[in-house]
Amino acid sequence: MGKSSKLKTKNILITGGAGFIGSHVVRLFVNSYSEHHIFNLDALTYAGNLENLTDIENKENYTFLKADITDADKINDLFAEYQFDAVIHLAAESHVDRSITDPLAFAKTNIMGTLNLLQAAKNTWKSKLHPSGGQGALFYHISTDEVYGTLGATGLFTEETNYDPNSPYSASKASSDHFVRAYGETYALPYVISNCSNNYGPNQFPEKLIPLFINNIIHKKNLPVYGDGNYTRDWLYVIDHAIAIKLLFEKGKLGETYNIGGFNEWKNIDLVKLLCRQMDKKLGREKGESEQLITFVNDRPGHDLRYAIDAGKINKELDWKPSVTFEEGLSKTIDWYLANEAWMQHVTSGTYQTYYRKQYTSEEGE
Repeated sequence: MGKSSKLKTKNILITGGAGFIGSHVVRLFVNSYSEHHIFNLDALTYAGNLENLTDIENKENYTFLKADITDADKINDLFAEYQFDAVIHLAAESHVDRSITDPLAFAKTNIMGTLNLLQAAKNTWKSKLHPSGGQGALFYHISTDEVYGTLGATGLFTEETNYDPNSPYSASKASSDHFVRAYGETYALPYVISNCSNNYGPNQFPEKLIPLFINNIIHKKNLPVYGDGNYTRDWLYVIDHAIAIKLLFEKGKLGETYNIGGFNEWKNIDLVKLLCRQMDKKLGREKGESEQLITFVNDRPGHDLRYAIDAGKINKELDWKPSVTFEEGLSKTIDWYLANEAWMQHVTSGTYQTYYRKQYTSEEGE
């Protein structure tokens, strides 16, 4: 896309934009591209929270669309009405534990939902599609490092690593990745894929480790750690991820995959202990007080031992690298949650769903 993306006003569709990563991407795009119109499509399931975007909801170049990507007719209608020039696809079921208890929901959203978007994009852009590129059109699919499976004590995932998913969640994301590439090969649909490591930061739904444990420490609840706590993950600050997505949207090579990682490998138990130390300091508690809340629980099925990403390609081609160390990013994240207790209270109580759900339901006459 490059510089040509600014030749005319574009209608950019971001799916899952009320979610954790999506809300940061929507905010960055709305504030960065005053010449383009940003459409945020979200079904407002449990993880979708429009309180994440109150600061930009009245911007002239922003529109929220309540819709479910599994509803093919609705998706086709929206593409016909708004003629989207580009899609940034983040909408997904993303919690591994939930995928173990309800794998069909993950297949429906992550596979069929992605297919609905691909079909609508193909049909809308058919006059533009050409093997050399889609005349400014782009389908940018955001995926996960979990599609690669698990690593031993050494080594890194690269863009050439074979897929080997181990959970229903990662299998559904692997399938959606393959469908995006298949549409590129079969229909010349212009695409970019990125696979990211574990994200953390402001606005993350508290089913995930870091916000869950921040909330538990505040309320002196147990901190349940799977197995022996030696599972290792690479952690990526969500704002750095959003910046990487913007770079790939502007300059990523069509038909290419990019891995986005934080260069931050941490064993779960070491991460939790660091979190406890930072929380004790920020809350004025005795040193070591929060560590006493750690409890080890039975492991979950199919638990991958280690993920670690080689982000050298995006660093070399686009000069992207994380702006913070994990310790710095974690401190910023804790500060945000401590300063936004009302947000956490609304989410944990479920009241965050009340206003916006009623507003958009009544508008649609459901």
